[in-house]
Amino acid sequence: MFEFNLFLSPKANNIIDNQDDTIILIKKVDTIHIINQTYLGNFEHNFYGDSAPESLNIIWKKHLGKGTTKVGKESRIWSGAGWTGQPLMIREKDKKYIIQGSYSHEIRKIDAGTGEFIWEYKFDDVIKGTGSIWLNKNADTITDKFVILQGSRKGNNKTGSSKIVPSFRAISYFSGKELWRYNSVKTRCYSRDVDGSAIFINDTAYIGLENGKFLVFDPNYKNADSIDGILQPHVFEEHKIYNDNDVKLHGGNLVMEASVCRLKNRIYIATGAGHIYGYNLKTHSIDWDFFTGSDIDGTPVVTHDSCLIVTIEKEYIKGSGGVFKLNPDLPPDSSVVWFFPTKNKEFHTWAGGIIGSATVNSYYNKDQRYKNITAFTGIDGWLYIVDTDSITDKTVLGPNYKKVYPVPHLIYKYETGPSISTPIIVQNKIIAAGYRGIYLFSFDEEMNFKLLKKFTAGFEATPFCDNGKIYIASRNGYLYCFGDKTDNSKGKTNN
Repeated sequence: MFEFNLFLSPKANNIIDNQDDTIILIKKVDTIHIINQTYLGNFEHNFYGDSAPESLNIIWKKHLGKGTTKVGKESRIWSGAGWTGQPLMIREKDKKYIIQGSYSHEIRKIDAGTGEFIWEYKFDDVIKGTGSIWLNKNADTITDKFVILQGSRKGNNKTGSSKIVPSFRAISYFSGKELWRYNSVKTRCYSRDVDGSAIFINDTAYIGLENGKFLVFDPNYKNADSIDGILQPHVFEEHKIYNDNDVKLHGGNLVMEASVCRLKNRIYIATGAGHIYGYNLKTHSIDWDFFTGSDIDGTPVVTHDSCLIVTIEKEYIKGSGGVFKLNPDLPPDSSVVWFFPTKNKEFHTWAGGIIGSATVNSYYNKDQRYKNITAFTGIDGWLYIVDTDSITDKTVLGPNYKKVYPVPHLIYKYETGPSISTPIIVQNKIIAAGYRGIYLFSFDEEMNFKLLKKFTAGFEATPFCDNGKIYIASRNGYLYCFGDKTDNSKGKTNN
């Protein structure tokens, strides 16, 4: 059912060889800490690491390889990792490890200090999205305690009409072994990939799939069901997140690529059909629907004042893509706090707007030392920083030219070139990546911005920061660790 390779080394001491070791480690599980559990850090998607460096020296780089995928009927070779592609991180005692998916079809556990591979698990296709790590508090053994949930593209050996497309899987963090696989079924949407990340509330998981379904399920393999000859997670609820009118407007392009987020008693779901839905955790129903009609690829992010920041692509709409701030405590038609449009400028297959997500500094700004800001990069080639809390006296037409909305204050912008990556804010640093390279900025309390460094390579993935280092994968085939000092150890240019 799966391919599994284990790279044993003296540093790979987390592999469990016998039940006695399992019992010992269970007692010491409090020494294991999940640093970022899902895409953009947490279930509000507003944590991006603890600290960033002042420079972009290469501490180490590791070649992730390349893999084949099908775009339509054409086979293509992709290298490294791309959108969204953010690494996850866990600390075991005094060592840290990365979980990184790649276009080589593998997800790997990697030593964060050296770039050394610990284990790898092979999917049937390239991995685009970021995984999530579930802590199973009721696990009997350490190998079941920490579980990675990861999606991939549908599989090179699959078609849109294949009966089984197991593009979403659970993998043991410690052993790299498969625990279950989920069949993403055929719907009126043309995609059966899984790019989004799951979030968890206790022992229940929530995820939106590219086939246009929102799942509420049990991630524990011990409660899984044998369906169609494979072990699949037990599904509690399944909701269709498009309607017949969406099919008329978008055809089969109903693809949900965003990750869901939690705010108060709702989970918010941004869909390719142009909706931002609110799923009520108390009533187990969708009871909030903000509709734009555009394709929405970005993940909703929660602000300090319990609002949502949502990015909009320029597709299926008359006007511009851009960024909304929404107050979901209000009815959908009254929920817009502001809208910031980006320029309509074509690049590759995109007509404009924003493909990645926006990020906020609320996690780092609890003392209000800085202004509350939102950062995003557009297809138009600019990094934008806006004041999340204040609006100008100007108004703009929305994406459909039907309503007029306030505009936030623009604090700073810089031409980084076209990008589908998501910039991150960590303390007083901003890391923005794109097809021209990765840019490191700093800012002060007066909101003066300065470009510190640039490193040239092609990036689509989202970076993550930890302990003064930046981890990000490139389309050139490499996973990079950047920092202030160059490490002369063997991990520096680990090919």
